[in-house]
Amino acid sequence: MLISSTQQGDLLKKNWVKLNLFYIGQSTKKHQIFRAKQWNKSLEKIFKNIIYNEKYEKIGFIKDIFGPINFPFISIKILPNQSFNPNDKFFTKVA
Repeated sequence: MLISSTQQGDLLKKNWVKLNLFYIGQSTKKHQIFRAKQWNKSLEKIFKNIIYNEKYEKIGFIKDIFGPINFPFISIKILPNQSFNPNDKFFTKVA
């Protein structure tokens, strides 16, 4: 399959970001709640992004970001039939 230079450029624009998260627990809506250990304003772009595990398998998506500006809480909705380990390392892509 050939990829045009425009498509190739679009792929390169997306960078992997490792999320540094501390697991809090599960909400009543079955979302996994984390607290960000490190945060900066540019990470607000991850809202509604897909979350991947260490094997770069899709495990869910960011449902909400809320709380304090410096170290917000992040709510992650796990995909159906997907195993979840809160001790995994999580990644997402940003443009």
